[in-house]
Amino acid sequence: MFKHLLTLCTGNICRSPFAEACLRQQLETAGRDVRVESAGIGALVGHPADEITRRLAADQGLSLEEHRAVQVTEDHVRRADLILVMEPVHRQYLLELSPSARGKVFLLGHWSERVIEDPYRRSESVYQRVHEEIRQGVGEWLSRV
Repeated sequence: MFKHLLTLCTGNICRSPFAEACLRQQLETAGRDVRVESAGIGALVGHPADEITRRLAADQGLSLEEHRAVQVTEDHVRRADLILVMEPVHRQYLLELSPSARGKVFLLGHWSERVIEDPYRRSESVYQRVHEEIRQGVGEWLSRV
């Protein structure tokens, strides 16, 4: 049983905060006591979640108002039982940062062999598609965590 999950993207303002919120909501609904965090490999440290991400999340009953971007550290990797990343480059970054992460870093879209692209500064329709892909990925992982 996993007790600590980490979601990871690039800037920690679009994909990973939304994935964190989705996972947290679903795990709480299921009565699971799992800590969920998010970070970025090139985080815009201290920045809030992207405006479109916040608005679309709010439309789904998720608040990202308190989120502030953080840079992933070796400590994040060490604490996490499972790390869900959006793209293969994120996995590669983590393995270079901390080779001990091997075996606990997977794509969020692993089960459907999906890479979740970065919507930053793209159209709202891209954000909507990315949010749906994240929700699907979260759903695919829920029975496994």
